[in-house]
Amino acid sequence: MADFVKSRTPRFGVDVFQNAYLPAGAREVHAIVTVTATGSGGRPVPGGEPADGPEAAVVIMVDCSGSMEYPQEKMRGARQATAAAIDALRDGVAFAVVAGTHRAAEVYPGGGRLAVASQGTKAAAREALRGLRASGGTAIGTWLRLAGKLLATTPAGIRHGILLTDGRNEHETPEELRAALDAQAGRFTCDARGVGTDWDVAEVTSIASALLGSADIVAEPGGLVADFTLLMESAMGKGIGDVGLRLWTPQGASVRFVKQVAPTVEDLTARRSDSPPRSGDYPTGSWGDESRDYHVCVEVPAAAVGHEMLAARVALIVPDPADPAGTPAQVLGNGLVRAVWTDDIEAATAVSPQVAHYTGQAELARAIKDGLALRRRGDATGATARLGRAVALAHGSGNEETAKLLAKVVDVEDAVAGTVRLKATVAEADEMTLETRSTKTVRVKRPDRDERHT
Repeated sequence: MADFVKSRTPRFGVDVFQNAYLPAGAREVHAIVTVTATGSGGRPVPGGEPADGPEAAVVIMVDCSGSMEYPQEKMRGARQATAAAIDALRDGVAFAVVAGTHRAAEVYPGGGRLAVASQGTKAAAREALRGLRASGGTAIGTWLRLAGKLLATTPAGIRHGILLTDGRNEHETPEELRAALDAQAGRFTCDARGVGTDWDVAEVTSIASALLGSADIVAEPGGLVADFTLLMESAMGKGIGDVGLRLWTPQGASVRFVKQVAPTVEDLTARRSDSPPRSGDYPTGSWGDESRDYHVCVEVPAAAVGHEMLAARVALIVPDPADPAGTPAQVLGNGLVRAVWTDDIEAATAVSPQVAHYTGQAELARAIKDGLALRRRGDATGATARLGRAVALAHGSGNEETAKLLAKVVDVEDAVAGTVRLKATVAEADEMTLETRSTKTVRVKRPDRDERHT
């Protein structure tokens, strides 16, 4: 293993699930790529920062706009949650706290730098939180830019942000927020949370999506402490950052799409960066001990019955920090996607259970978003049809959590058939929770090894 990869680097395994058989003339190949990382550890650093610098760095961005004072429990909950997140920092991790309004301000440690977590610095940071006061507006792009500037001062391989907001991004344009996200994408990952119900789901989920983090609602301020603690514990469990999914295709083939499909649906297709010859890299962010699934679709040249080819080669790669734009110095795992043309109709028309499952989960996410949008526009007929389809998909795939959330928005008469009625009254928090969590998927049951690559 290359010297630059830390000892906490997880071990990666790659499994490919597909039906490789195609009828004569067919060109589209689908596969589910399961990536599993184990052994990242998460050991504390004795005495603080290691000699070669911190392994991880985190910036917590706290909304301090005027609306955070109404009710007062929001600002109080934000202080307590940030303190809990600081407590969960591993000794030796670099960190900072930023207060966000219509501008961004350093709360701790200040001076354009990061502190190194220790008993003393964590106590000082908690004390600094006492000075947080609610006033001003909301310009989230400025918070992200300051976080990126602070994180750029560290050599840490894992750079992460936690962002909390309670309102809409009213003091900058959507274009300004998008520019900030584009500027920070690939520089750090970020989990985004909305507290209460006055924030915009699309804004918060777009932040998490662009920065390869998670998005969620914390409807009541009292839930912030537990949520922030879990977020920081998850961040502290990461063993390696900037991992890419590299997809090589042969001459004449092209990538139709690459989507993460578990634990959430995230389309990575447009995020491709070319890595010649005939390869492209798709960002996956930081990894700890976890498993994720990706749906890969490749278009290959049509071939005659009996022909077989390698449709794609999948590799998990990490760039060399000394040469981030160059050839990756480390391949963490790899797998193969095949194509075999046959005149056996049964073999050629069979659909991989994994591909079928995640195709349904992606459709479930779209149905929920479509249904809620139609409901807001007053199209009861359209909303009923789409949310009914979502209920059927959730029931059929065993996605019980999503089914429970749907049941708060519609009355289910027949889950199998997707027959539902819109509820006359829906709590805003319930609707926002369903929309925010619509992309969360349920994992498909993993087959035995001899069922793979069929």
